[in-house]
Amino acid sequence: MHSGAKKSATAVRLLHVCVSQARPLTVGGRKLLSGIGKRAMAGPVAVGPLGLAGDEQADLSIHGGLAKAVYAYPSEHLAFWQAARREGGASLFDEPLPPGFVGENLTLAGLLEAQVFIGDTLRFDGSDCVLRVTAPREPCGKFTAVMGFAEAARLMVREARCGFYLAVDAPGVLQAGATLRLTPGLRGLRVADAIRAKWARHRHG
Repeated sequence: MHSGAKKSATAVRLLHVCVSQARPLTVGGRKLLSGIGKRAMAGPVAVGPLGLAGDEQADLSIHGGLAKAVYAYPSEHLAFWQAARREGGASLFDEPLPPGFVGENLTLAGLLEAQVFIGDTLRFDGSDCVLRVTAPREPCGKFTAVMGFAEAARLMVREARCGFYLAVDAPGVLQAGATLRLTPGLRGLRVADAIRAKWARHRHG
């Protein structure tokens, strides 16, 4: 077992819980359904095996399902994307990106991709909900369309600012402001290393 599994669990904050219904989005001149533009919820949100109540994923071949029921994203990356959109010509203003902008269900503070391993679990104070890390997010054309500049998806993968998908090991209720703990699993592969491996295969494929 990796030595990191013996360390005490790490405290993290759940800043926002976000959901959306699938809505039309123009991608490459075509109108497609997308659930990427999520909005923060003020109250408690139920979490079941297939994700958050009131949330939809339009393309279940890429997002959603038991292994990708919930998507978590570090809030620390939002300033990076704000600057990247401005440099890419997609944004003329310095307004902060709203919660849910990158399609995340959970906006977290204090937990980056280099600190998270596939198989780690998230346990929330005051809730029975337990979520297990399953994979890094691989951005699609819808992410590029929302970001508004051509290199957005490649930049997410290259910089490992991808966030991570979660399976629901135990259902429960989540609410913004909760504290959560990362409980180590076997710790064989970091989320950041998993997405960088995909980037390397893409570059040399």
